[in-house]
Amino acid sequence: MARPEQYRPAPIETSDVALPPELDALTERLAEHVHDLWALGRMAENWTWGEHRSDEARTHPCLVPYALLSDGEKEYDRTTARKTLLAVIALGYRVIPPNGAAAAGGEFPGDAIEAQRGAK
Repeated sequence: MARPEQYRPAPIETSDVALPPELDALTERLAEHVHDLWALGRMAENWTWGEHRSDEARTHPCLVPYALLSDGEKEYDRTTARKTLLAVIALGYRVIPPNGAAAAGGEFPGDAIEAQRGAK
C-alpha cells in the first residue's frame, strides 16, 4: 500500500464524454442529493446553521435547503454531480430514465439517454 505522501490521484478519464441536455434535470437532482448528504454529515457531527463558518462553534452558512444556496454553492454541487455522471458513462454504463419520465422540455427520445464516448 502506498504511503500518504506517495498518493497520486487518478480520476476516471472523462474528457471524451459529453452529457446530453436531457441529463440536466438529473444532474440538478443529484446536486441537491450531494448537498443533502454533506449537510447530514455535518449535522451528525453537531454542526448547525450560522451566518459565518466557524470550525470552533461548528456553524456553517450552507446548512440550508439546496434551494436557498447561492448560485456559486449550487455550482459546486452540480460539478460533483456532473463529474460523477461523466465517470459512470465513461465506465460504459447507460443512464435509463424511469418509465414515463420526461426530460426538461419534452419526452426522452427512446428508452435510454445515451451519452456516447467521443460525443464531445
